[in-house]
Amino acid sequence: MLTGRLIHLRPHYDVVVVGSGPAGLAAALGSRAAGAERILVVDREREAGGILNQCIHTGFGLHYFKEELTGPEYAQRFLQDISAREIDVFTDAFIADIKAEAESHKRLVLMSGMYGVRIITAKAIVLAMGARERTRGAIRIPGARPAGVLTAGLAQKFVNMFGLLPGKRVVILGSGDIGLIMARRLTMEGAEVQGVYEILPHPNGLNRNLVQCLQDFDIPLHLSTTVVNIHGTERVNKVTIAPVDTQLKPQMEKSWEVPCDTLLLSVGLIPENELTRKLGARLDPVTGGPVVDSTMQTTVPGVFACGNVVHIHDLVDFVSQEADLAGRCAGEYVVGKTRPADNVKLLPGQNVAYCVPHTLSTDREHTVYLRVKEPLEKSSIRFGEAYEKKVRYVSPPETVTVTLRPRFLEKFHGEALRVDVVPRE
Repeated sequence: MLTGRLIHLRPHYDVVVVGSGPAGLAAALGSRAAGAERILVVDREREAGGILNQCIHTGFGLHYFKEELTGPEYAQRFLQDISAREIDVFTDAFIADIKAEAESHKRLVLMSGMYGVRIITAKAIVLAMGARERTRGAIRIPGARPAGVLTAGLAQKFVNMFGLLPGKRVVILGSGDIGLIMARRLTMEGAEVQGVYEILPHPNGLNRNLVQCLQDFDIPLHLSTTVVNIHGTERVNKVTIAPVDTQLKPQMEKSWEVPCDTLLLSVGLIPENELTRKLGARLDPVTGGPVVDSTMQTTVPGVFACGNVVHIHDLVDFVSQEADLAGRCAGEYVVGKTRPADNVKLLPGQNVAYCVPHTLSTDREHTVYLRVKEPLEKSSIRFGEAYEKKVRYVSPPETVTVTLRPRFLEKFHGEALRVDVVPRE
């Protein structure tokens, strides 16, 4: 893995990319392809690659590279191109402060053990910080505070990177993809996974992971259930499980106890947008990420965003596609190329949680990412009266991508375009 190609930290860059995960790496390459010359990728970890470094399972790259890769293999493809294109990578460094002082002048204060405190400027910034896991505090599980309660991603890092097994009798709360993958991983390492408990009436992970990680290993999935208490003094020894009603309220009279020594939490991700807020960009209350236009530019000129910092993705391939666009548009921004302004606003309608980007332009083709609120079979995705796409099945955990061509958007010039996902007629 690449720890940093940096030889000398320049005082000024064309584009600074914050984060060296799949979004940051693809954005940096996109900026170079668009003509940006001086590009810096900054990351707080010692090695570039982000979450991919600990995802040793296959399933990456089927859309982007047309072949199945592990996480480290997927990252290495990008890192090799980063090195070949002489893009500076500065790892083990933190951004202590960030300001947009002018449209083409951004100021960053960096801290690192190698360079100390350094101030650099950039014409454009691409935010690609990713997301963090929700913890016990975020969902407020009552009970004792023993050892053995950790997030699924941290458990994945312990097992795959440090060779440490977090426990032998495991309960997993939440059916997110990392939790499903860790159910399989821990079982393969000899741990006994008691079950996966999901508060919603439907799974919250990809169908392929439900099959390959749970069904293939006979690991039970309990829907409409949650953990209502944690027991133990020095270490977890059991948890109390209860079913929930249609309002997600636990039915304590029907609760039961499950012995375990470890509780993994796979209860969602939160976009890392502290720097976005500091820059003053407007956030979408639904996604938790910045509002972006069709070039992935935020409401702050010259500040672009991509990947999980904008909205939580289910596939890394979609992250790379979106980040390539953000990087290219950032590169065009610094070389003075401007695309026509957006003139169509997307509005989430029936059974649509959100749409990204938030606005479109009638002059070119766009890829729209959206998520539904409820599962629906034999459905239609309708963009006003302009375009309809029929799909077999939609589910909240899975991102829906739709390509819109200019001829479908022209009639909405200067107007709002409502997006609905409805039963097929």
